[in-house]
Amino acid sequence: MLKAKVGHSILSDSYEAGRETALSAAKGLRNSKLGMLYTSDVYEQAKVIEGVKSVFSETPIIGCTSCGGVIIPEGVIANDDGFSAMMVLDDKDMIVGLAASPKKGDARKMGQRLALEAIENSGTNQIPNYFYMVASPKEEESYLKGIEDIIGRVPFFGGSAADNTVSGNWKIFCNDQVFSDGCAVAFFYTDKLMGTEYTGTYHETENAGVITKIEGKRTLVEINGTPALKQYGKWTGCKPKELSKNNLLGTTILKPLGVKSAIGDFTVIRHPMFGNDDGSMNIGNDLATGVAVVQMEATVDELISSTKKATTACKNKIDTDPACYFLVHCGGRKVGIGDRIGEVHKAIKAVTKDVPFITIFTFGEYGYQEHNGNICGGLMLSFTAMSEK
Repeated sequence: MLKAKVGHSILSDSYEAGRETALSAAKGLRNSKLGMLYTSDVYEQAKVIEGVKSVFSETPIIGCTSCGGVIIPEGVIANDDGFSAMMVLDDKDMIVGLAASPKKGDARKMGQRLALEAIENSGTNQIPNYFYMVASPKEEESYLKGIEDIIGRVPFFGGSAADNTVSGNWKIFCNDQVFSDGCAVAFFYTDKLMGTEYTGTYHETENAGVITKIEGKRTLVEINGTPALKQYGKWTGCKPKELSKNNLLGTTILKPLGVKSAIGDFTVIRHPMFGNDDGSMNIGNDLATGVAVVQMEATVDELISSTKKATTACKNKIDTDPACYFLVHCGGRKVGIGDRIGEVHKAIKAVTKDVPFITIFTFGEYGYQEHNGNICGGLMLSFTAMSEK
């Protein structure tokens, strides 16, 4: 049977925060197989892990920094001096293989190496049933392609590391490794069910066009042959100042872009992040020319209510009693929700009841929906329920 415990701390000392987090998550566990750890970017992360390892000396640890806080059953855990939370999975029959590396060479080839290493570290020589990935918000799609080169399309979940100020102070950690740019994975070998609801919950508007020019993989230069910022401004009525430089990040939280799957049954969100002087916009995920792009919309009320719907949906996908929930919530959505973030806790708690959960805030969300492939997106929810049996 799978059990889970969640611990947390808001102590300012990095080591003591890690130790308190681990102690509060350790009660009643005998076969801990993985600790999923999420912290404030103000901490010295190596010290946090040292504190965790003082309690869980043999348990593998994986995780990242979270944007501005986390949500656990007790409520929203946020503190300017630091916060830490961890969900520990306990199951005598579960096998977990971890692998991690700071960025080295080609991202796709690195993904291949990580997949092979995670399999080797599992001791199984088998393809996993599910996998978790955390990466820097930069080349997630390439890491994913590399992993899938080795194991094929295995259901996955996770999200990108984040910080409090979008300043690049995020960190990824895996056991004793801590780095800012790179990727870490956890391969799960288990007969327990995992059901993921991957959704943006935005509405499509009538504003749509075709991506006609990009630079690199993540700079949207033109839509319908028109500078991207000009076309977006025409669609939304936003003033040029609202779209310039870092202003674009906040402006687009309630009015992002979306690209549809091949048969139109799923729309993945693309978050415009930075407005450039030449009229192009930096996007949080990879793009391609010739692809239709749709302007999406949602209200703050809808962003909040979507968390209850997504929690319910992932619970229904396992069709049995859940042992825990691992909920990846976009940090940008959190910023858009603002001081009403407590309502998100209430919405989630209405579904989870007394079942343990942890909600982290990321700068990219990973998952799959229905029969679509594994996808990396932004401004999304990747909510996963794990079964007891």
